[in-house]
Amino acid sequence: MWGSQALSDLGSSMSSLAYPLVVLVLTHNAVLAGAVGTAAMVAKTAVRLPAGVLADRVNRRRLMLACDSIRLVAFAGLAASLLLGYGNVLVIAVVAMIESVCAAAFDTSAMSAVRNLVPLDQVSTAVARDEARSYAVGLVGPPIGGAVFGLGRALPFLADAISYLVSLVGLLLIRRPMQETAEPAGTATSPLRDLLEGLRYTVTTPFLRAAMLIAAPLNFAINGMLFGIIILLQRNGTPPVLIGTVETIVGVGGLIGALAASSMMRRFAFPKLLRAITLLGIPLLLAAWPLASTPLAAAPVALLILLGPPLNAGLFGHLAATTPDRLQGRVNSAFMTAAMGLAALAPLLAGTLAAHFGAAGVVLAFTAAFAVSTVAALTAKGIREMRPVTTSETAPAGAGTEPGTAEVGEPQADSAQSEPVGAEPVETGAGDADDRPGDGDAYRIGGPHGAGARDARGAGDRPGTGDAG
Repeated sequence: MWGSQALSDLGSSMSSLAYPLVVLVLTHNAVLAGAVGTAAMVAKTAVRLPAGVLADRVNRRRLMLACDSIRLVAFAGLAASLLLGYGNVLVIAVVAMIESVCAAAFDTSAMSAVRNLVPLDQVSTAVARDEARSYAVGLVGPPIGGAVFGLGRALPFLADAISYLVSLVGLLLIRRPMQETAEPAGTATSPLRDLLEGLRYTVTTPFLRAAMLIAAPLNFAINGMLFGIIILLQRNGTPPVLIGTVETIVGVGGLIGALAASSMMRRFAFPKLLRAITLLGIPLLLAAWPLASTPLAAAPVALLILLGPPLNAGLFGHLAATTPDRLQGRVNSAFMTAAMGLAALAPLLAGTLAAHFGAAGVVLAFTAAFAVSTVAALTAKGIREMRPVTTSETAPAGAGTEPGTAEVGEPQADSAQSEPVGAEPVETGAGDADDRPGDGDAYRIGGPHGAGARDARGAGDRPGTGDAG
């Protein structure tokens, strides 16, 4: 799955660059080029919560296969229309929105399935490797996409269609179940009730509530700073080639952090990493102020982003280990909606601040926003009361089903396919003696969903019996 998704991500990176370029070639209108990107972002945001419900209600493997099949057809059709001279802005916008909707459903299902594909004590490592893949593709994808676009405007979209074919094959080769058993007969609920259940679980779990309060202003601040730096460089007449190095500097920082994530998680507990990134963030963002007229302004931000991958790995590793499988899709989608929703406003504010107040306005405003995350990280009860829990208290590390049961809508997996796969067990994190988990520990948060083992089903326990939330 990791290898096929690396190629799929590469194709998506190429087509994402090609969207505005092909619109500009066809219309010479920058507003329309931006409108296509906005339409895609709005579509993805609008369907993220419903996608979480869908990922928990239907067979995740089949949902992912359907998403890849739809995107394969859509991009092949777009490439054909451009080659035949029938491509226009409407067709491009529709394909961009289809891709975004399918991406929301696919990504939510993939994240929800991780705990069933690797042992629970290796989920954080798996997330870290996904982060490394994303940053690596982000570095090489746009240059390749630009070169391919130069050979033919339809070629990046054709390449993306082929990448989804590779993803389809990769998914078909995975034989392990991607979710636990179906709900018992007679327990079906409405999609709206399922959505509300997932939202209730997310906002009433102390750790998730605290993490959302921290992540929303943090993502807003970092995205705003990066966009503000680019705007300031443009206003100062910096050559586009040098402006492009901003993304490169940030990408390198993220890639280094992703490659070092496993080692950092073994050395430091999640609360310590969280405190580190929120305390270091304020001086690092302020350090960009005197450098704002050069691409080096991105260097302090890159140092901050370096801590992001291990933090994400610990966060989603904990979420996977302590959230019931039947709620994985809804909790993941609710968290991501809250964490990234505010960031959509960052470019608009950054442009306004850069135009009216210059570097001082950009740096001070987004540093102040980041300080909100710092205060929340240091004071939130959900973070202070984190305590280690052994994997024996969490859901099983394997496929989530005992022999004799099967995944929703899937044939029964044989015992060889149900055994956990992967490398030697990896600790979720390690810190000082007062907050260091034991070997293979994950974190559980005190509170309504943290006490006891109500939300930690053993193999074969049916969803809906004794679940938290």
